[in-house]
Amino acid sequence: MLSTGALRAHLLAARLAGPVATSREESLRRYRLFAARDPRVLIGIDPEWSWNEQDLIDLMADKCGVSGNPRHRTGHDVIDPERTLAALDAFAERLAAVAQRSGAVLLGTGHPHRLLGFYAALADALSAAGCAVLTPAYGRCVDITTRFGLRTYNLQYVRGVALVRRREAESSGGEPGAHTHSPLPVRTALAAAAESGGPLPELVIGDHGWVCGAGQLGFETIGLADTDDPALFVGEAEGAVSVVVPLDDGVRSDYYRPLTRYVLNRACLSQ
Repeated sequence: MLSTGALRAHLLAARLAGPVATSREESLRRYRLFAARDPRVLIGIDPEWSWNEQDLIDLMADKCGVSGNPRHRTGHDVIDPERTLAALDAFAERLAAVAQRSGAVLLGTGHPHRLLGFYAALADALSAAGCAVLTPAYGRCVDITTRFGLRTYNLQYVRGVALVRRREAESSGGEPGAHTHSPLPVRTALAAAAESGGPLPELVIGDHGWVCGAGQLGFETIGLADTDDPALFVGEAEGAVSVVVPLDDGVRSDYYRPLTRYVLNRACLSQ
């Protein structure tokens, strides 16, 4: 079993925590956009409270360990590994709870290049524990507004994990999935699950819009988030999201494997 000390060392060595690649400038820019309620940064959360930039800096300092000094405006953000470890323990508790009752789960990612393996291992373990890993709206088209304009994506599942692919990339086999913050894929999946009359997820696991979009609709959600994604942490603060793990969500995919082992061991789930 991977010890807490060994995982802490890995978090720092892989720059999943400690000084991370995310820049302070980018985080502050996104806090300003969130305070202005820009939907590109809200990613599915409709905040109940009024959040200004300083409120968000204070929240992210508390949840992630970034600097709470508003005059600190350059350099790399820093994530406190102790906060990451505590959130991973809470994440594992929610996995264990849904596994104990063999509940239905939905997993999805906006970071398929980096995080697909992490979520796929969770899907495998939850399925082995008797959970139904849902795959609603497979192949459904989703129109998402991007910086390049409106683009059509297809909702797909790989090893039980939802992601979106651009239609032209899918036909050419050119990518494992697209990076997106949009809540539209999870809304599409949840609507299809409701329309089918089948089970609805008791837990949604993911990142970006998958967590925020489902949490806003009242589903229990847990996920991962970087320091430039304040929406998930606001959702957690307001009670729409159950657990958010602060970490760099853009490092090499194999760097997340020790986190997988840790949370599955903590949840008493086989790999």
